[in-house]
Amino acid sequence: MTEYMILIQGDPKRWNAMTDAERAEIDAAHGEFRRQAGDAIRAAGELQGPGAAVTVRRGEGGEPITVDGPFTEAKEVVGGFYVLDVPEREAAIALASLLAEARHDHSGVQVQPLVDHSAG
Repeated sequence: MTEYMILIQGDPKRWNAMTDAERAEIDAAHGEFRRQAGDAIRAAGELQGPGAAVTVRRGEGGEPITVDGPFTEAKEVVGGFYVLDVPEREAAIALASLLAEARHDHSGVQVQPLVDHSAG
């Protein structure tokens, strides 16, 4: 089995302007995703908006400093994630395709394998 990070990205302004029907569609798709993924889900979460983020990075002299907000300037931000443990990439893609964010014009779903550091 391989672990995959599913990153759900979208435009926070668009998310904030969603109708109740759009939110219901997204919630239903996540329910179906969870039903089909079952025990393959190792972790999941929805992130608070970018205004709640803090970035820790190197400051002058090499010591870490904190900066309010996400470090990168982007229209789309990561709004949530799943970590799946599935046998192959195609299985992760098939599950990610169940998410409504994969069908909306203001969002997307990234599927990326995690590096296994358990050996060695």
